[in-house]
Amino acid sequence: MQSTVIEVKTGHNEVVHDLTPHCSAFLREAAAGRDGLLHVFVPHATAGIALIELGAGSDDDLLAALGDLLPADDRWRHAHGSPGHGRSHVMPALIAPYASIPVLHGEMALGTWQSVAMVDLNVDNLVRQVRLSFLAG
Repeated sequence: MQSTVIEVKTGHNEVVHDLTPHCSAFLREAAAGRDGLLHVFVPHATAGIALIELGAGSDDDLLAALGDLLPADDRWRHAHGSPGHGRSHVMPALIAPYASIPVLHGEMALGTWQSVAMVDLNVDNLVRQVRLSFLAG
């Protein structure tokens, strides 16, 4: 297995950050045309990985839906940090902190409109790490 960690600057805003270019660049070297699996993992208790269409409003819709499901208010028992921070710790139960993607001939076998994205509601952490791992088939 080959693995690397990338850093993603998320800033002070809720974000759906496109990881697809990072994944493709990693696979060019790690997979080198081979088949296998790409595993994407965010080692944080307040972020997740989603396979979603980006750039056509779906990313904003996802953040809006999470805002409806997990409001940033004072209802959360986990209460340190920014108002509503506890919801960020609940979100990975809805959007898992990992995804595995088939790799065929060195490229992700994503659907036409799918992208790999990190979802981060935690506005207190400005930089995130993402582990990319390739397991050859």
